[in-house]
Amino acid sequence: MSYAKSVLQPGETIVAIGRLHWIIYRWAILFLVIGVALVWLEQFYWPDHDRLIAISTLVFGACFLAVFLYAWFIRWITEFAVTTKRVIASRIFISRTTEEMSMDKVETVDVDQSVLGRILGYGTLRVTGTGGTNNIEQKFLAAPFELRNAMITK
Repeated sequence: MSYAKSVLQPGETIVAIGRLHWIIYRWAILFLVIGVALVWLEQFYWPDHDRLIAISTLVFGACFLAVFLYAWFIRWITEFAVTTKRVIASRIFISRTTEEMSMDKVETVDVDQSVLGRILGYGTLRVTGTGGTNNIEQKFLAAPFELRNAMITK
């Protein structure tokens, strides 16, 4: 069960759930592309250097796997939810890090998107509480405007 569902109050329902965008796998994708290109070049220019090709494959394969698993893990434990009464951001595995803000305390909801973020549909969502004292920020959220719209229409 998700954290947001487990802390719902009576009469409170989930309006929108945010997920991290697949762009968090960008470093893993980069390692994979560079590794494949390097192995291809090594096979093309030095076909008799099997040891060099094997080392390149192992190094870039291990880097790809480590970075991919880390990004997958972060995506798996991160949750962002908008309910009828609150905004909830959590990152839970063994330890628990949560940020919650009552909807009546939300002052502004900002979305930052780079050019690539606009093209691919991800961005940073920043929720500022009254007085600017409490902030919830989540980077690399998929469809941040849908979450913003869910917050400001309630």
